[in-house]
Amino acid sequence: MISDMEGEQLVKFARKAVQKYLGESVDIDIDSLERFSQKTGIFVTLTSVRSKEQLRGCIGFPLSEKKLYQSVIEAAIAAATQDPRFSPVEKGELASIIFEVSILTPPEEIRVQNPNEFPNHIKLGRDGLILRWKYGTGLLLPQVPVELKWDIHEYLANICFKAGAPLDVWFMPESKLYRFQAIIYKESVPNGPVIRVEL
Repeated sequence: MISDMEGEQLVKFARKAVQKYLGESVDIDIDSLERFSQKTGIFVTLTSVRSKEQLRGCIGFPLSEKKLYQSVIEAAIAAATQDPRFSPVEKGELASIIFEVSILTPPEEIRVQNPNEFPNHIKLGRDGLILRWKYGTGLLLPQVPVELKWDIHEYLANICFKAGAPLDVWFMPESKLYRFQAIIYKESVPNGPVIRVEL
């Protein structure tokens, strides 16, 4: 789907997009971006290292209608400036922020005869989840339950919470659960070498 070298480039593009948006003088080589013309879901996650590693912003597109490089640039800027959970990132913060890009596989509905079977069809550390219920949608990336040390039932409760739903709404027949996987690249330190994350 994507090589490690390309994953590294996408993380660097994400950082440069935010630097440029915040007024820093950086060059983004548009010609080299054109190779990322496939359409795929992506998320950009920003983590501050000022006090351990704390989430600073996360925005993405589960189903992208745009070219991959356009989605990365838009998601990076949005993660830095439009995540409603946080104040916008300031230029002086960038030196203490780790950039991470997750490239998603297309979501696949998990079909079961009985909702009790859902936990048997979800693998922690592999599957991200999307929950759709009658009042909204929630998404959790596959790295989230690993980082927060959730078991499968905590994962299912938290995808409901993310969707603004009762914690057992995944059990309701009208709800739909989807799983997807992600290839994840992130800076090992702010603006440092990019690594592929193995969950």
